[in-house]
Amino acid sequence: MYEPPQRPEGAQHGPLSGFTVGVTAARRADELGALLQRRGAAVVHAPALRIVPLADDSELLAATKELIDQAPDVVVATTAIGFRGWVEAADGWGLGEALLDRLRGVELLARGPKVKGAVRAAGLTEEWSPSSESMAEVLDRLLEEGVEGRRVGIQLHGEPLPGFVESLRAGGAEVVVVPVYRWMPPEDIAPLDRLLDATVSRGLDALTFTSAPAAASLLSRAEVRGLLPELLAALNHDVLPACVGPVTALPLQNHGIGTVQPERFRLGPLVQLLCQELPGRARTLPIAGHRVEIRGHAVLVDGALRPVPPAGMSLLRALSRRPGWVVARAELLRALPGAGRDEHAVETAMARLRTALGAPKLIQTVVKRGYRLALDPAADAKYSDG
Repeated sequence: MYEPPQRPEGAQHGPLSGFTVGVTAARRADELGALLQRRGAAVVHAPALRIVPLADDSELLAATKELIDQAPDVVVATTAIGFRGWVEAADGWGLGEALLDRLRGVELLARGPKVKGAVRAAGLTEEWSPSSESMAEVLDRLLEEGVEGRRVGIQLHGEPLPGFVESLRAGGAEVVVVPVYRWMPPEDIAPLDRLLDATVSRGLDALTFTSAPAAASLLSRAEVRGLLPELLAALNHDVLPACVGPVTALPLQNHGIGTVQPERFRLGPLVQLLCQELPGRARTLPIAGHRVEIRGHAVLVDGALRPVPPAGMSLLRALSRRPGWVVARAELLRALPGAGRDEHAVETAMARLRTALGAPKLIQTVVKRGYRLALDPAADAKYSDG
């Protein structure tokens, strides 16, 4: 049975306290995990991919030599870290100056301000950069200028650019793709399998994606293991899929999975979005004079965080589906993961749940029938229809 990791010290009352968030990122996973933990989340990390080291990447070397040997008319720089990595890799191969000399003589387009900064740090000057940071705007500019017979180099950063290369080629351009940071499956697949199991078993409240290849990799692994239907069901109903942007979301959307995305495609806004979405999905009930908010692996009782064991959370969710109504022991037993047929397991888990909540009167025992949440009388009418 999956049990979430311990919350970091000092994060008991953050907006994400009581929630478990999965991280699939290979690059900047530590940064994303730290942002989540600072807001109280428990984090489960498993890279869905690994990055091929630039110095070992024969495809990048071949593309770099091709652009140096035969000058492009236009080069599009798409990411700051990717552009810097490309220049550094070229330096390592003894091609750094040759690459920079070549780029000085071409129309250099930078996708956004961060890329513009990287371009200038390399001693180059971009000819144009869109204010929107949108590759669609870059494409529109190129097509308006006309690309018939022009040679266009595009620095990629692991992410596919759906339709971008195809549109240029359809317009008559010769396109040279510079594949900075190619993605490969992780060498150790076990952590990804554990993350997949946690998602399917609803041990996570949200799953984050910062690249389309990572999303595609998780879906592919689920299919290999015969878990794709279960994964899709979990992401469509119980585990919130959060993507850093629309390109990252495409593999999920192609499987009919709705995602949430921040307006600005950055890690900080992604975390802020989760801080809004997850508490908004939590069930809040007035019980025995207390305000009880049921989160992923903990409960807020009058604003105080109460960690609850997994078995207790299973019972509490079963009770909260029909607040104020008696739920039979047999039904609660079915809600307990791996409990077997002994109804004594319900009594044991219930005793631990009451202790964890710190307010035993929240849950009432109804002799010979089962248990019920002690819903406040004022709220009874709201839930009386079941």
